[in-house]
Amino acid sequence: MITLSMFLHLCIVLGALWVGSRYGSLALGAISGIGLAMLVFGFGLKPGTPPTDVIYIIIAAVTCAGIMQASGGMDWLIQLAEKLLRRHPDRITLLAPFSTFFLTILVGTGHVVYTLMPIISDIALKKGIRPERPCAVASIASQVGITCSPIAAAVVAFVTISNENGFDVTIPRVLMVSIPACICGLLAAATASYHRGLDLDKDPQFQARLADPEQRAYIYGSSATTLDREIPKSAKRAVYIFLAALGVIVLLAFLPSLLPSYDTIKAVKGAEDFVLADGAHITAQQLAAAGITIEGFTEHGTTDLKMNLVIQIVMITAAALMIIFCKAEPKKAVAGPVWQSGMVAVVAIYGIAWLADTFFSNYLGEIQAMLEGVVEQYPWSIAIVFFAVSVLINSQGAVVVAMLPLAYKLGIPGPVLLGVLPSVYGYFFIPNYPSDIATVNFDRSGTTVIGKYLLNHSFMMPGLVCVAVSTIVAYLLTLVIY
Repeated sequence: MITLSMFLHLCIVLGALWVGSRYGSLALGAISGIGLAMLVFGFGLKPGTPPTDVIYIIIAAVTCAGIMQASGGMDWLIQLAEKLLRRHPDRITLLAPFSTFFLTILVGTGHVVYTLMPIISDIALKKGIRPERPCAVASIASQVGITCSPIAAAVVAFVTISNENGFDVTIPRVLMVSIPACICGLLAAATASYHRGLDLDKDPQFQARLADPEQRAYIYGSSATTLDREIPKSAKRAVYIFLAALGVIVLLAFLPSLLPSYDTIKAVKGAEDFVLADGAHITAQQLAAAGITIEGFTEHGTTDLKMNLVIQIVMITAAALMIIFCKAEPKKAVAGPVWQSGMVAVVAIYGIAWLADTFFSNYLGEIQAMLEGVVEQYPWSIAIVFFAVSVLINSQGAVVVAMLPLAYKLGIPGPVLLGVLPSVYGYFFIPNYPSDIATVNFDRSGTTVIGKYLLNHSFMMPGLVCVAVSTIVAYLLTLVIY
């Protein structure tokens, strides 16, 4: 049952998230700090644990991706995608979302869409296809790819937290579920978008804009392309280094026996036998007879190098190799959108996840009592919670870090949580995410819109279709696999 103090503290958490979402960007994580301070200093709650492991991985991954962008490697990837799209302009509604989807998988962030979206809109206009159809679903696809990337915070956090809670899953096993599931979701969303809205020649609003010479010149007077750029060999080398780094990470995740092992010492309580400094053994009874009470002793063992450290080491090494061999300038990386968006994600996850963990850890008993019956009968219903939280906090990684530990503590099995992983993407619901807003601005035809009533926007239909289908398929796959 919800107590008055629990309700008040929940209001503080939700209020911090709501105010932070209004300001966006860094404010989401920073304003979460205000809520955290109120809970800890104002009400005396014990602070939770900040998600440092996930943050370190994000820093390493976005540094590597940012260095690749600074070297020009991202331009080459965008150019390859544009060549594919221009070769098949009549299939732009199908190919555009898969282009942004696979770019996100490679780079680990959906912000690569900014360069490709004007090209998608331009190709659709030149072919006479309503740009809303490919643009909206392509923006959705750029975010869906996050749960399919081996270096994305959401995937790494899922694996790290799951392993800590007894579900022995690896990054490749997550991708074996999320990638095919999300491909099915994108196919469904693209199919639903094929004949969406009126054709341009039958759209009275579009035709009215064309009647204005200035509007016609704005819509058709320019062409967005990257094909006129000369890509240096150093940029291509950077892409090869980046892909090789991804390959090493996946290989080591598939074959953990290749990882080095280290000797460890841990304390064990309730032991009956103790090892003295000179190597001699003494029993607990002998110590007790001597008037010495010891709760436990140190046990020697071995442990493998953890994958969170593997990712950090490989990504930072790859970044260094690009700087040395690919003419990548660190200053350009810091100024680039990939690195900047990644650092924003770090602050958001830092503040949001710490705030959420503080609340949930202090009220775990009450939450378990309220949800115990529901999660036992309908464990998949946690997907609704994931989706709702994502609508508020605009970060899939933050949703995983904040909510996954709670889900495990509620007793939901790991395979079920893997099955509902695609549901952590819900921030298309309120169209205030940068990639969605940018997509609206890049569509010169004006067919991709936010909508008068906020929720009647171009991203709602493809987003709901994609997430729903992806989650259902992922859940069915885990039933088969596990």
